Amino acid sequence: MKLYLRLTILFLATAFVCLCLPVLAKMPTAKIGNNVIKLEVASTNAEIQRGLMYRTSMPEDAGMVFIFHPARPVTFWMYHTKIPLDMIFIKDGKIIKIFENVPPCPSEDSSLCPTYPQSTTIVVTEVVEVNGGYAKRHGIKEGDDVSFSLSL
Repeated sequence: MKLYLRLTILFLATAFVCLCLPVLAKMPTAKIGNNVIKLEVASTNAEIQRGLMYRTSMPEDAGMVFIFHPARPVTFWMYHTKIPLDMIFIKDGKIIKIFENVPPCPSEDSSLCPTYPQSTTIVVTEVVEVNGGYAKRHGIKEGDDVSFSLSL
């Protein structure tokens, strides 16, 4: 009977820890000046391609970071994106370009959606997307430093 009770306690403790792990997971953030942005991460090709498609809203202090390590030239589009976004292009911890209030692309033909930038001339290590107008509302500009961290 004691073995049964010990196994039951061990099982329940393991289940409790497993259920709580997502709550204890670290949330990535970007800090730009005094602004802290809670981030979803897109690092695989599938995550990068989907990005913020189909979202109809996003909290003011939230965004998505696209990770490109090693650094490489990239372009972004707004295909199937429902909300305007600011795209913050970053290389090695410094903002090198901001596309502000980029409008959604209404076309069902992805080839008709403009890209930002228009050509692959900007090499980045990360791109952060936030709600349209965020950069202006929060005084974020090209040349600002960006730090990424994990916090509880």
